[in-house]
Amino acid sequence: MNVPLKDTGTELLVEIRGVEVLRYVYRPDTAGFEAPKPYFHPLRTTAGDVVSCFRPHDHRWHKGIQMTASWVSGENFWGGGTYVSPEQGYVDLPNNGSMRHEEWLEPGVERLTWWTQSGEHWIDETRTLTVRPGEGWWELGFATSLSNVRGEELVFGSPTTNGREMAGYAGFFWRGPRSFTGGTVLASDGQGGPEMMGRTASWLAFTGQHDEVDRASTLLFESAPGTVWFVRAEPFAAVNPSLAFFEETRLGPGETLDLAYRVVIAEGAWGRDRLEAHLADHPWERQT
Repeated sequence: MNVPLKDTGTELLVEIRGVEVLRYVYRPDTAGFEAPKPYFHPLRTTAGDVVSCFRPHDHRWHKGIQMTASWVSGENFWGGGTYVSPEQGYVDLPNNGSMRHEEWLEPGVERLTWWTQSGEHWIDETRTLTVRPGEGWWELGFATSLSNVRGEELVFGSPTTNGREMAGYAGFFWRGPRSFTGGTVLASDGQGGPEMMGRTASWLAFTGQHDEVDRASTLLFESAPGTVWFVRAEPFAAVNPSLAFFEETRLGPGETLDLAYRVVIAEGAWGRDRLEAHLADHPWERQT
């Protein structure tokens, strides 16, 4: 059962049993250097605990959960500086593009366009959002189709594809609350811990503790088999099923790239048995 999405004209709001669990800001008021784009924040558990971070002082362009791209043929749809090479490192360039909301094709189905800072239209996007409730948990489904309208090949990369070791962030990205620093990472096939950076897994879970209340929360991320993960518990909590960690993803003129993710946001610290039981009981119905 999908939960209705309430549209304010600039945001989508979702409530489950009286708790606002999701706010999707699709017309953001964002500075150009932060690469304006829609974002999910705040995200809350069904107990009301916030599990996302907005504009942290270390990376102002991190905003809850976003669909991002740190390198697209030299353009930056992530925000901040661009990692150019090991010799140059991060450089502030006039290349911070934007993802613009165009219209809702139907409830939960959004049409967007990607524009470079210089005003070139490179990508048409259609993304589909779904929310399903559970007992002590809920899930966000996010599917997107990216169509190359540039007229020439688009190359999706990351700092790692440009020479920075183990920094392959690209794509669907979550930044967790400050209190989640030092949290627990578990993943499929018996894997887990900080060594998941740059490893392959079909799912990955992050558990963190909240300030002020004596509670923990768990986020369970799913992506396509073979996904390489960018994940950190130190110096801050972040998870990204990368679309270009070690290798670039190339999209020819007129071609479309389909991606899909599921995030389960749960009350409490879920161990491996609980995570695997949930996955078995609630298999992912991928939207693409």
